[in-house]
Amino acid sequence: MHPVVQAREVAALLGGPEAPIVLDVTVLLAPARFDGDYRPESGESLWREAHLPGSRHVDLLTTLSDTASALHFTRPAPDRLAVDLAALGVGPGSSVVLYDQGSATWAARVWWLLRGVGVDARILDGGLAGWTALGLPVESGAPAPRMPVGAPAAALTDRGLWVDRAEVEEIVAGRAPGTLVCALAPVQFTGAEPTRYSRRGHIPGSRNLSAKTVVDDRGLLRSRGELVALAEAAVGEREEPLVVYCGGGISACLTALGFVVAGHDAVQVYDGSIEEWSADPSLPMVTTAGGDA
Repeated sequence: MHPVVQAREVAALLGGPEAPIVLDVTVLLAPARFDGDYRPESGESLWREAHLPGSRHVDLLTTLSDTASALHFTRPAPDRLAVDLAALGVGPGSSVVLYDQGSATWAARVWWLLRGVGVDARILDGGLAGWTALGLPVESGAPAPRMPVGAPAAALTDRGLWVDRAEVEEIVAGRAPGTLVCALAPVQFTGAEPTRYSRRGHIPGSRNLSAKTVVDDRGLLRSRGELVALAEAAVGEREEPLVVYCGGGISACLTALGFVVAGHDAVQVYDGSIEEWSADPSLPMVTTAGGDA
């Protein structure tokens, strides 16, 4: 099943017996005004203004995230994830469609999160903007009550799509195979503009494939041929797995989506990303213009 679904296909299913569970996972995250400026806000206000019929908003500040973590939006353990999904009506065999009101980064984050525990989900191509551009109907206001469908914790198992800091350190030191790929924009990769995190730049040895290049100017996923070309330019024949990171593990999931659609199987995401890495002054960061070869 392709990880991205077209708006008209979803519209044809809504209201019928095969209607998917549609989740708006928008988070508002303003650009950094100065180093360390991190201001995430729930996207529920935007959802209340306009959303896909029958959809629900998921506040990622409190749901599908480990709220006990010192880092933002850390993935929860599979048993905690199962509880959150059950409350959203997602169970084994559920059909799930994810979208956001941005450039698909948040939808890709939740897609990767669910993919990591074996729950099938698809991303609405173009998000809400793509939906409304086609003249498809929207609703506004509070959500309608929904009876949850149980998702037992035993049904969710970690499929190894994430890495932690120690594993990244091993790759940097050359003691483990892999190619690091930074999903930040080039100006953030090189450290040319303020960052939301402790230090600017990227992890040594990283390649750069900005998540922003995975979608076009309408927010639609690029064709497989275009994604193959982007992946080839970024990593070529470099060693797998491809370990993708960004500032906080969000945009990395959109770049990971691009790699998967381009045909790469060995793709993982460093969840802590620059937020965790830059917080330890003993870990190196690179800020040279142009990045590493």
